[in-house]
Amino acid sequence: MQRSNPSRLAKVLRRDKYLYLMFALPFLFYFIFHYIPIYWLLITFKDFSIRKGVLGSPWVGTKYIEQFLFDPYFWQVFKNTIVINLFNLLWSFPAPVILALLLNELRTGPLKRSIQTISYLPHFLSTVVVVGMLTSFLSSDGIVNQLLQQFGVGPFAFLTEAKYFRTVYIASGVWQAAGWGSIIYLSALSSVDAELYEAARIDGANRWDQMLHITLPGIAPTITILLILETGKIMDVSFQKILLLMNGSNRVVSDVIATYVYRIGITDANFSYATGVGLFQSIIALIFVTACNAISRRVSETSLW
Repeated sequence: MQRSNPSRLAKVLRRDKYLYLMFALPFLFYFIFHYIPIYWLLITFKDFSIRKGVLGSPWVGTKYIEQFLFDPYFWQVFKNTIVINLFNLLWSFPAPVILALLLNELRTGPLKRSIQTISYLPHFLSTVVVVGMLTSFLSSDGIVNQLLQQFGVGPFAFLTEAKYFRTVYIASGVWQAAGWGSIIYLSALSSVDAELYEAARIDGANRWDQMLHITLPGIAPTITILLILETGKIMDVSFQKILLLMNGSNRVVSDVIATYVYRIGITDANFSYATGVGLFQSIIALIFVTACNAISRRVSETSLW
């Protein structure tokens, strides 16, 4: 029996070799960039020196953890990170669901495909291109301010006044990600039993009633799982977009943990302190995911684990 196992494994590998090759690239990506760096978390508890290396650097215990916990500016960027992500979750998460529901109601094939294609396109634009478009459109003499002036309002300093930063960041994120995110929900909608709609129409249910009582319950498990995954990103922001949109005028609300770690770790070369902040960020995200998963399992019996 034991001798047949290697031959069976070799047979499976030969049969599914292309699938394993496709799996190899994402596996190597996550292994190299997500698992191997775990070793470097040691420098949080060391006075790290590049010359001495990780093992040769002296231990300092929780010195750097205490340093950022008692740093008032750290809590400022922590607050900015939480606020931006909570507002982003409030607006960005429902957008793909709503778009998928609207697309599902379209019965005209060509129109539906055209809208899908147009909504997917922003996903393929790089962050630099998106920020370049925002800078061009939202500048004092950009097209947005020119249109507003036609109605007797403006111009507004969208890119330099702190009060507009979160709106610009979140709105551009919704525009860029809603179409692509709706693909998952459209796939889930395709699995809803069509006979349920027929029975509902016979009972006199209109399209709104069908959406509330058939469509939404049908994709509720998908929505729940994706919501749990999104809570894991509650401490994560688009570093590139934040960095490119940040300036001296809006720094008070735009400076987040990611940009703070970049300045401390890369610019100031304080690697131990920056690693400690990053570790703290990951722990908070883990707490959010675990809590949300536990609540979901208790309320809806749908969870990641």
